[in-house]
Amino acid sequence: MDENALHELTAPYALDALDADERRAYEAHLARCDRCRGDLAELSDSAGLLAYAVAGPAPPAQLRKRILSAAAAERENVVPLVRRRPFQAVAGVAAAAVAVAVGLGVWAASLSSDLSSKRAALADQQRAAAIMTTPGARRIALRGRSGTLVVAPSGEAALAVQRLAAAPSGKTYELWVIAGGKPKPAGFLRGGGTVSTAVLRLRVPASGTVAATVEPGKGSRQPTSKPFLSAQT
Repeated sequence: MDENALHELTAPYALDALDADERRAYEAHLARCDRCRGDLAELSDSAGLLAYAVAGPAPPAQLRKRILSAAAAERENVVPLVRRRPFQAVAGVAAAAVAVAVGLGVWAASLSSDLSSKRAALADQQRAAAIMTTPGARRIALRGRSGTLVVAPSGEAALAVQRLAAAPSGKTYELWVIAGGKPKPAGFLRGGGTVSTAVLRLRVPASGTVAATVEPGKGSRQPTSKPFLSAQT
């Protein structure tokens, strides 16, 4: 792995997102690279916050109970039929097996979706961490909430908000980049964690505003409520 590629592993290393081979290669590189040691030291606080930003949903507690209840109900239906038509007993057992398989299939699909969501969230965290450690990035304190907006020289920006409650039912937190008095949708912010992070979808101008509002679940084309947090760039 060449030196440039190793430099780019600083954020994933801080987020514990490297495999064993990548980790060994990066740690060997880190021992001789002042730049990466400096970046890693600067990233430590941000990465520590990001580690608490995404909480996976708990598995459905009643899933096992529902599956076993369905299987038990089928077995009860099968017992009196064994003396009459053995085929019906086999069919009943098969139906119970199908019930179990369907339940497990639903859970497997849910797990797959959850893993995909976690991978996407990790990718966002890595990008946010990279922006936060970009040389020359500006750090701007938020108004209305405890947190920071970090804007890289390129205009890419990441937001970290502390202790933001989950959005009300049926609502979402939508981000806006406002320039010349015109707000443009710039993504969404998920609450409910110790630290909520987001990478803005739009580049942030040198003179403008980043804001967040409470919007309907799928978001809005224009803000429909007063911003609950903002930052002047």
